[in-house]
Amino acid sequence: MKTRYIPAMVTLSAGLIASIAGLWAGMETLSFMKMLLLVLFLFYILGSVVKFLLDINFKEPEETEAEEGETEAAEEGTEGEEALEEPEESEEE
Repeated sequence: MKTRYIPAMVTLSAGLIASIAGLWAGMETLSFMKMLLLVLFLFYILGSVVKFLLDINFKEPEETEAEEGETEAAEEGTEGEEALEEPEESEEE
């Protein structure tokens, strides 16, 4: 599951909602900026926690031991074949 953009999406959504609410309520600029900064910071932390929990619960299944053994055997076989190859003869006159 791709969770890379979750903190950004949560933060930007919360910022949009807070901006609309602040403009609609007619807040002063300084108090609006403080409120918006606090909202962005808190929702970034919240989005990061959600991403972390999703990464833990929906992580990709790891390879089984049988697959690891087959992978290692295949890698060893290719290395041995390279050593057995005959060197190419160069054309010298």
